Amino acid sequence: MKDHETLPLIPVRKGSGIWIEDMDGNRYIDAISSWWVNIFGHCHPQINAAIKSQLDQLEHVIFAGFTHEPAVNLSEKLIGITPPGLSRCFYADNGSSAVEVALKMSFHYWRNRGQHNKTRFISLENSYHGETIGALSVGNVPLYKETYAPLLLDTIFAKSPDCFDRVPGVSWEAHSRERFASMEAILKQHADEVCAVIVEPLVQCAGNMRMYHPVYLSLLRAACDKYDVHLIADEIAVGFGRSGTMFACEQANISPDFMCLSKGLTGGYMPFSVTLTTDKIYQAFYDDYENLTAFLHSHSFTGNPLGCSAALATLDIFATQPVLENNQVLSKCMHDLTADLVDHPHVAEVRQRGMILAIEMIKDKKSRTPFPWQERRGLTVYQYALTQGVLLRPIGNVVYLMPPYVITPDEIAKVVEVAKTGIARATQ
Repeated sequence: MKDHETLPLIPVRKGSGIWIEDMDGNRYIDAISSWWVNIFGHCHPQINAAIKSQLDQLEHVIFAGFTHEPAVNLSEKLIGITPPGLSRCFYADNGSSAVEVALKMSFHYWRNRGQHNKTRFISLENSYHGETIGALSVGNVPLYKETYAPLLLDTIFAKSPDCFDRVPGVSWEAHSRERFASMEAILKQHADEVCAVIVEPLVQCAGNMRMYHPVYLSLLRAACDKYDVHLIADEIAVGFGRSGTMFACEQANISPDFMCLSKGLTGGYMPFSVTLTTDKIYQAFYDDYENLTAFLHSHSFTGNPLGCSAALATLDIFATQPVLENNQVLSKCMHDLTADLVDHPHVAEVRQRGMILAIEMIKDKKSRTPFPWQERRGLTVYQYALTQGVLLRPIGNVVYLMPPYVITPDEIAKVVEVAKTGIARATQ
């Protein structure tokens, strides 16, 4: 917060499409979708109308012993578009809560099945799953979790399949296959005490936008089946078209046991999330009251009708417009406009998965020596971009583009131009 003595907060007055406008009338392209949530732009008329209509009918009601049409309709639509086998929905307030639900439900499932020794989780190095205690426990980015280490669960971490460190000449697929050996060994050793493996499919977003090949997910699904361990897919950041397909798991043709969704679920409008799971897991909790096997995880705003309505409108846009097809054009545009950065002396890598493109700045390209984090090179890019009417918010030394899907090629060109100049200034 002390930064704001020299970097004043920007008071935003309104938003429209890809633009946000401050109180002085300055406009900025929201090139990061306001932390990856705003997939169809600000104040989208269709989502606005859905929320306004719902507001006149029902703003909220207890979701214990009651239900309502928006929640029923949303559940049916989600089951229809997510990977096969996901047939039950549990609603919560945000992404971290969705992860907490999955962790608790997996643990509780094994307990209800009499396997009380299953109490631990496996995750990947460099992963991020949220800020609540359970979610933080299965994350592995030191910046977020080191302070709270005494409070956290004892999680087992496998090597990340992240392809940034692959040997020159080795393909993404080969590297991700090789990295799976770490996960296989851990599962073989610890399966009897492990509830689930949790991963961010294809992109470790908060972990510097590091990416890996879909083959890792295929291998992981098979291994989880072999060792009788659940697979939790945290698609909070990569779902709803962000990875190039509706859900990243589709690129490996797998179905997880749990899928956590938020962010783009409501088009970025409302704090809202869902954890989807299978009927097999649901049945482990379906019992007489006196057996006390029910899943007790209460949220005051579970199934909020306004959130459901925003989500329904968001899914309707996907259903009635060629969003994914249009995104292919936009992602190619992002790729083509940044291709020359591969030869930049202070760019280690330009990597992309669908509508996520990351440019990693580096001090010495040959030795792969990074800039010291204390120098905050990304902050230079951020500050310069604001002066040019673009919101870029690098993660450390990684400048990334994650724009709303309503951006145009010309607007992408402006964002890339600003990013290139910002990188030049930050690395000089």
